[in-house]
Amino acid sequence: MTKTRLEKIAELEEQITNIRKRQQKERQKHNKAERTARTRRLCERMGLIESMLPETIPLTADNFKTYLEKTICTDNSRRILDGLLTAQNAATPAQTSAGSAARHVPAPVSKTPYTAQENGEDEDTDEGNGEAATPAV
Repeated sequence: MTKTRLEKIAELEEQITNIRKRQQKERQKHNKAERTARTRRLCERMGLIESMLPETIPLTADNFKTYLEKTICTDNSRRILDGLLTAQNAATPAQTSAGSAARHVPAPVSKTPYTAQENGEDEDTDEGNGEAATPAV
């Protein structure tokens, strides 16, 4: 018994639907794995900060942000980070394609009002939203 063209089309449409469903499930798995990895990374890194600097635990979110801006977002800190990223990228195997190598390098951090002010940029506003910038101490 041979299939008619309409039956073949219907069968192919069903296959396409099934493939799209599998594709969506794989995307969901991938996204969940990325969220899980990010959550784990954030918890581990914050745990390191709290273990090295337990005095930061009682700080409010705003005070902690100010602390980070004044300690971590400095030129010296950025030079150290650049050196670590350079060393990490140099250790990446040469055969890695440019596309996959780019995934290992974090996206550039946007400038905070503090670092923008340090560089003499954006002196009047905070990130262009019209609010006055917080003065650097």
